[in-house]
Amino acid sequence: MEFSLIVRGQHPAGEDMRARLADDIDLVMRAEELGFNGLVKGSHYSAHPLQSLQQIPFLAQAAILAPSLRLICGLVLLPLHKPLEIAEQLATLDIMCGGKLVFGCGIGYRDVEFQAFGLTRKEAAKRFEECLVAVKRLWTEDFVDMTGSHFVLDHANSTVKPLQEPMPPVWIGANADAAIRRAARLGDCWYINPHSTLTTLARQMDLYKRALDEYGKPFPAELPMRREVFVAGTRNEAIRLAQPYLEVKYKTYREWGQDKVMPAGDDFDHDFYELLDDRFLIGSPDEVGNRLIDLQRRFGVNHLVASVHWPGMPNSLALEQMQILAEEVMPMVRSAG
Repeated sequence: MEFSLIVRGQHPAGEDMRARLADDIDLVMRAEELGFNGLVKGSHYSAHPLQSLQQIPFLAQAAILAPSLRLICGLVLLPLHKPLEIAEQLATLDIMCGGKLVFGCGIGYRDVEFQAFGLTRKEAAKRFEECLVAVKRLWTEDFVDMTGSHFVLDHANSTVKPLQEPMPPVWIGANADAAIRRAARLGDCWYINPHSTLTTLARQMDLYKRALDEYGKPFPAELPMRREVFVAGTRNEAIRLAQPYLEVKYKTYREWGQDKVMPAGDDFDHDFYELLDDRFLIGSPDEVGNRLIDLQRRFGVNHLVASVHWPGMPNSLALEQMQILAEEVMPMVRSAG
């Protein structure tokens, strides 16, 4: 199993972002030192009450400071962008990191972002598909003629191509059943979200496998899942230490409307202790390791994207989490695989 670290870089409004950037870079460089495989950075706009640095510039800096790590976009909100821009930006990033980029992409769910970029929620799925098809063509064809609902490629070319041939892996993030079918059809894998319960995952994994069969595609060689992770001596201690920060993060998700786009019966408009059930990887090293082994055996998950840092958490606590994961959990899981 591979282990990647997601550096959301989400910090409370009003904090000194130069200082917080230094903290985030400490996480990146420590991830490389500890033997993590990759680094993930997400992307949101108008993210009040949080502030964060944007994805592509951050990953470009990480490519220089931690050159052994895979760089994973997790996720590019594709309907908000034009394909030629994304194709050239990400091809540049793939060259900068020596051909270790992963193109993670998704639709998004926040009206404030859709409206700011000139589209509606109803248009988002169509724009996502058009943009993804166009980016793939720009990476694999010399010149592209294509008319989309929000762009025209008139014998356009991507100034640079990715180092990876034919292109970087495409991970598609999906919550809803229709989006999971889309991931099966258009992506190299489904990038499993951190919010759904394992009960929902079991049902949706069956849906994903049926969709792969329908489209004549094999089960992916790499199946990544992002989860909230906190490890301590005991489960009670892990819960006590994580709660003040993880609770704030999920309160913000509810304010953004994330829970309203989850599958039926799997919203997270609940108190913290209800959210814990069947959702997060929180506990002792043995508990977390055994749950990861179970995820690998039950579902084929073989890449954990670990979220260990939430708004307001001291960086020292996140660094401790990374150390415990690297020294006590990762060897256990890898030896079982």
